[in-house]
Amino acid sequence: MQLYSIASGSSGNCIYVGDDEKGFLVDVGISLKRVREGLCEQGLSLDRLEGILITHEHSDHIAGLAALLRKHPMPVYTTADTIEKIWEKCNMNNISPDIFHSIRSVDEIELDQYMIRSFPISHDAVDPVCYTIESGSSKVGIATDMGVYNDMVIEHMSDCDAVLIEANHDINLLQVGPYPYQLKLRILGDKGHLSNVASAGLLKEVVNRRLKKVVLGHLSEQNNFPELAYNTVSYEMESSRSWKEYGTELVVADRKKPTAPIAV
Repeated sequence: MQLYSIASGSSGNCIYVGDDEKGFLVDVGISLKRVREGLCEQGLSLDRLEGILITHEHSDHIAGLAALLRKHPMPVYTTADTIEKIWEKCNMNNISPDIFHSIRSVDEIELDQYMIRSFPISHDAVDPVCYTIESGSSKVGIATDMGVYNDMVIEHMSDCDAVLIEANHDINLLQVGPYPYQLKLRILGDKGHLSNVASAGLLKEVVNRRLKKVVLGHLSEQNNFPELAYNTVSYEMESSRSWKEYGTELVVADRKKPTAPIAV
């Protein structure tokens, strides 16, 4: 199984999880063209996808969904309230509602050889979730778009072979940056986004002997830099004995182009 970030950032998110033949997209916040090109880089095809998992209804997670579904109808899985918001926000002409499948915020879905588990997160969306995906003995987790993490997030993410977690912003850059005051409060709030330091805090809770690769994702274009996110999280993790012992590798997902896939 592989974890493959086609794009991860405040301007658009789309992650592939699966094997060399078939798998799932987690969110479609980029254009159909970029999704297709990203998959093709790894010899993958839209026609072979098992479905799409949507975390929440913000545009950087669903902007390309309708265009993709018109060309390539496939099952979409997300919470009932999120489905309703997608149909309110997107032009869903010529798309059948029957391809949308409602899940609960805490759920298990068995699809082919995959076990997908959803879990709720703290974000300013109607009913946001994140996911872990298992196949055989391999497990990956994706956890972004949350102002804080809790025991449930830690529990779901703690036995993964690879994870993509949010490192959205540097607090100092955000505070002195150009964003309006209310937007700064929203990002820093409990229903906003994890900072680089908070991302390291979550990572300290979930690092384990199985965890071989960590991808930092959903970086802000205005309030973060890949080098800053990497250096901050690396510095914070130096105090973790487990981190040193297990030799987990840390990488940063590119905001606007694919990042090399991680095989687990």
